[in-house]
Amino acid sequence: MTRLAIVGLGMAVAPHAKSLLDLKDRVQVSHAFSPSEGRRQKFSSQFAFPISSSIEKVLEDRTVDAVLLLTPPNTHLELVERCAAAGKHVLLEKPLEVSTARAEKLVGIMQAANLKLGVVLQHRFRPAVEKLTGMLKEKQLGKLVSASTLIPVWRPQKGYYDQPGRGSKARDGGGVLLTQGIHTLDVFLSFAGPVKEVKSFVTTTPVHQMETEDLVSAAVKFESGALGVVHATTTAYPGFPERIELIGTLGTALLEGTSLKVQFVKGETVELKTDAGGGGTGADPMAFPHDWHRSVLADFLDSLEGTKQEPRVSGAEALKVHRFIDRLLQSA
Repeated sequence: MTRLAIVGLGMAVAPHAKSLLDLKDRVQVSHAFSPSEGRRQKFSSQFAFPISSSIEKVLEDRTVDAVLLLTPPNTHLELVERCAAAGKHVLLEKPLEVSTARAEKLVGIMQAANLKLGVVLQHRFRPAVEKLTGMLKEKQLGKLVSASTLIPVWRPQKGYYDQPGRGSKARDGGGVLLTQGIHTLDVFLSFAGPVKEVKSFVTTTPVHQMETEDLVSAAVKFESGALGVVHATTTAYPGFPERIELIGTLGTALLEGTSLKVQFVKGETVELKTDAGGGGTGADPMAFPHDWHRSVLADFLDSLEGTKQEPRVSGAEALKVHRFIDRLLQSA
């Protein structure tokens, strides 16, 4: 059985903790650490995991195989470096870090230590995404001619962006792309493949007072020759399902939230709908089920147990979406 420590008990911890309870036959939580006494108390009132008040105690515990790291992005590099030095595998909450340079260094540290690094980009594990991934591998859409995504998220100023560090370069590293859109953009790239050219517009609208971007519109050309658009924002009140549209020579696939509809030129239609509740695109960023997080953790455990070589979203795989986000911002 894998022994795991949780480091970081903030907003993102609940779906992970619920998932760990579901996977109790495979994983044992030996520490749950936060430097905040208030967060430790709140977490312990909800989940019966051992609480630690010292990160040194966590890292020095030789029985701990892996760390689930759920701290702010600007802390990831230092903490991953410490985990690697202690011989711990890491499952890391997105994004990798606040800049691609720091992210690349982080990934390199884990690779040099020959340790597993998984990244929590849980949309890859949505049933509709997995279904479409399989169809694309079988080339059921034919040659891809267009790939576009719409990410219409709502985040209020009060209660969200007014929180210290939220939407800043220093703590978060970016705005709508790196903090909200990264999940959908990661799936989008996994479908459409490498990007050849980007032309974009980026702005911070009057809807928010923040340092980083809350609205991005871009035209994209892929190495395959496919063309498409990216539109991402946190100004779309009250928040709507993310959308990915793929047009191929044999049909069109529409992924909207957690539902998939594929219509083929020959007349056949394939649909997959799941009752997954909210997708976290509204004012409450945690309004979604923990099923996908459970799948992320199960996949990570598979990697540690040797049933597969790397997590589905490894550090190297996550770097692809970081570099794409850089290109979207730099083009503007």
